[in-house]
Amino acid sequence: MNRIAVLSVGSTRNMLAAIAMLIVVAGTARGESLDVAALTRTIRQVGPKGQGHREAMVAWQTLSRADVDQLTEILAGMDDANPLAVNWLRAAAETVAQRTLAQGGKLPIADLEAFIAQTGREPRARRLAYELIAGVDPGARQRLIPGLLNDPSLELRRDAVAMALDKAAAIEDPNRAIVAYREILTASRAPDQVKLVTAKLEALGQKVDLPRHFGFVMRWHLVAPFDNTGTQGFDVAYPPERQVDLQATYAGKEGDIPWVRHETTDPYGVVDLNEVLGKHKGAIAYAYSEFVSDRERDVELRLGCINGNKIWLNGQLLTANHVYHAGMEVDQYKAKARLRPGRNQILLKIAQNEQTENWAQRWQFQLRVCDQFGTAVLSQDRPLEQAAFLVR
Repeated sequence: MNRIAVLSVGSTRNMLAAIAMLIVVAGTARGESLDVAALTRTIRQVGPKGQGHREAMVAWQTLSRADVDQLTEILAGMDDANPLAVNWLRAAAETVAQRTLAQGGKLPIADLEAFIAQTGREPRARRLAYELIAGVDPGARQRLIPGLLNDPSLELRRDAVAMALDKAAAIEDPNRAIVAYREILTASRAPDQVKLVTAKLEALGQKVDLPRHFGFVMRWHLVAPFDNTGTQGFDVAYPPERQVDLQATYAGKEGDIPWVRHETTDPYGVVDLNEVLGKHKGAIAYAYSEFVSDRERDVELRLGCINGNKIWLNGQLLTANHVYHAGMEVDQYKAKARLRPGRNQILLKIAQNEQTENWAQRWQFQLRVCDQFGTAVLSQDRPLEQAAFLVR
């Protein structure tokens, strides 16, 4: 009985890289004009648990023999493809490029640059197009990257922000430097780069509203503790999950508990539940906030949390992560959601376990609302200025 291999994204990438090297070394005589659309359709059917793997392998081996002039067609096949399919198509494109260069041929630089300019294409495909160009053209970075400061590809944008930071560091006039750094901050999405730009602006006497830049939710109603002894409370639907009533008092783990209003002043929107509600172990807390949207729109709710957690929007469960003390970072958990016009209800469940180690005492979260590129989406009733983070 034949077996279909079950491959992860990482193992698929390694396998294809090895086969690609063999194809390059073998030195296929020249590329063939192929039906790229049909081959990419087959590869796009690959999925987890070996789904479509055999067919994809055959299609990939054929696609890797494509003519170099069909390179951008292969890249275009990545649009809306799943991560596994993207890996297969990336490997095919790289194989075509490597074989061409190994045989002394040239890449279609103009076509690749035109592909990069199509911002609606799959960001990973556009990034690969840039890498292929940069691999043969030392001047590509200086020519292409400066124009990508607001690019939807976060990898390309990151390079553009890094280059802009280098240029801004050479500006001697403080006022011009402030203007440059503000522009860079507006474009920055990666937390480490935002932190760096913020430090530059603060050194120039500026204060940055980080919560507004990221879209962190700062105002919450909190209630705790409900029982999570033995971590059994994670899947117990306590009253706030059935209906949020901010005037209600609930029977909690240690007695009656009311909702507590809290507004964090942490620049990254962190809510420390130990500080606000008291230190509890084996406990569940709920956090509730309302978000006013001017229209129906797709967003992402991005949570950083070191504890077990669930997120609901308007009563719909978006994500559940029963993980304790595995670290916390911005955008740790991402949940796609659709805001409705007017008021939207965000409810979080934050579960603390009973570990006694020093490193297991944190009970906290941060949540932001943004679009798919990490650009902040702000509630319509948000104050124009956060008192602690004025932008001058």
